[in-house]
Amino acid sequence: MKTAMGYLEEANQMVERLSAEDAIAKYGQDDVVIIDVRDGKAIEATGTIKGALRIPRGFIEFAADETTDFHNDALQKDKEILLVCAAGGMAALTGRTLKEMGYEKVYNIGGFSSWAEAGGPTEA
Repeated sequence: MKTAMGYLEEANQMVERLSAEDAIAKYGQDDVVIIDVRDGKAIEATGTIKGALRIPRGFIEFAADETTDFHNDALQKDKEILLVCAAGGMAALTGRTLKEMGYEKVYNIGGFSSWAEAGGPTEA
């Protein structure tokens, strides 16, 4: 039987972790999409990365699947996908899902606070 920690360990093995500094260096590149996977209340409380898509973890399968009516056109399999959450766990699990859906260049950039503390652009 799997546990939450088991899922998280597998996700962390599948999804490369980028430091906030390395993620900031990729910010603004045409082939990079940043997604904040937290729910709206968390984003409302702290803000998010400037220009980041706001797609909650529980909706990512629909947004990433080009066969659904809910597909987000910004999610293309040839793009680099950078994922952020509160601490890195939800980003890792979301990254695992995207990799299983055929996205290859998926990275976990950890928690939003690390991004903000490193001087990355933010918005409310």
